[in-house]
Amino acid sequence: MKPIREYIEENMPRFKAEWGSLVEIPSVSCQPEHKADMVRCAERWKELLLAAGAQRAEIMPTEGNPMVYAEYNLTSITPSPQGEGNVYFPTVLVYAHYDVMPVEPLEEWKSDPWTLTERDGRLYARGADDDKGQAMIQAKAFEYMVKAKELRCNVKFIFEGEEEIGSPSLDKFLREHKDLLKCDIILVSDTSMIGKDTPSITTGLRGLAYWQIEVTGPNRDLHSGHFGGAVANPINTLCKMLAQVVDEQGRITIPHFYDKVVPLSAAEREMISNIPFSLEKYMAAIGVNAVEGETGYNTLERNSCRPSFDICGIWGGYTGEGSKTVLPSKAFAKVSCRLVANQDHKEISKAFVEYMQQLAPDSVHVTVTPMHGGQGYLCPIDLPEYKAAEAGFTEAFGKKPIAARRGGSIPIISTFEEVLGVKTILMGFGLEQNAIHSPNESFDIEVFRCGIEAVVGFYRNL
Repeated sequence: MKPIREYIEENMPRFKAEWGSLVEIPSVSCQPEHKADMVRCAERWKELLLAAGAQRAEIMPTEGNPMVYAEYNLTSITPSPQGEGNVYFPTVLVYAHYDVMPVEPLEEWKSDPWTLTERDGRLYARGADDDKGQAMIQAKAFEYMVKAKELRCNVKFIFEGEEEIGSPSLDKFLREHKDLLKCDIILVSDTSMIGKDTPSITTGLRGLAYWQIEVTGPNRDLHSGHFGGAVANPINTLCKMLAQVVDEQGRITIPHFYDKVVPLSAAEREMISNIPFSLEKYMAAIGVNAVEGETGYNTLERNSCRPSFDICGIWGGYTGEGSKTVLPSKAFAKVSCRLVANQDHKEISKAFVEYMQQLAPDSVHVTVTPMHGGQGYLCPIDLPEYKAAEAGFTEAFGKKPIAARRGGSIPIISTFEEVLGVKTILMGFGLEQNAIHSPNESFDIEVFRCGIEAVVGFYRNL
């Protein structure tokens, strides 16, 4: 069998053609008119996984878009050297998604978003990265390992068609097919690296809790001249309440909020300090003159490893053109917390609702409605599977990857851990310049090559 790099180069035209056959299917999960395209894309993935070496592949129905399931069961074909049953091999479950975001605004695309187009060392199309390109990395690494007869683990694939709309069918599917999806580790390529020359493995994701607040004062809007200063203004009251949620040290004041927060270790803080980062460029890029946040932590720690509280929207009273001297009857806000590992979003949500009621004066009525949430995730960097991924990155990119927590949320990762009871390794190969969800989404061809090699390294070192 040829070395992996030679195999990739020799087969790259075929890889691109197969990649193109996926992106030409407009599998936009949020638009009902593409329902048939979702099935077509699932069927195409079934064909590709079988061609890559899967022994079994099928389309499995859900209440929404179908799941693609495939497997390669090494245990069933490898007899024990002693002739007593079969050898036990660990099982890797590879997760990806085949749905994509809409392409609008279409006029901003430089080429057809549904045709894989190559220019400047990159391939452009909707889904070129998220997640058809990254899923293709997994499929081609698996293909090589099967053909080279190097696999020493069972491999299962589960590709869903609803990730871009919040995976509404995934939780039920996992619970109903828990035995089928039983595994020792989950492998996901749907995240990003710090940079092409700075490979990294995502080791942490923040959770989320989100609420809407309604503050009601008088039973109707009042004349501010007749009632101002004598009746509580719901907007003023709401602002006062929310201003108390974060103190002068940048710490959140919700009772027991930090009880389960996992502190940063010295080793983690050292790794974060090795991430290339310019505070000046960071501020210039978003047009601010200074940053702020929790005392005792730097910007990279604050936006990935520490919890946060934000007012996402606030409204009430008169906001039209001109002036209207009104004391409003109601005020509203949408607020959220980004949470870190071990913080339970349901516990935090309940605590916040109770806290708002405590802060509310008798002069108003406050209703807090939890909207949605998700758990954070933390992957220990001493896991054998993490070490295998680390070795794969090192071999492919020529340098050891940085372990990096991310500030965003991927609720399905915590769902996997809750239902299947195993950890996830986030071997993502995206770059910021890939412009996922935006016009002219793309994927760097050299990173694609290195990604395949890194996943092959993962399997070899597992």
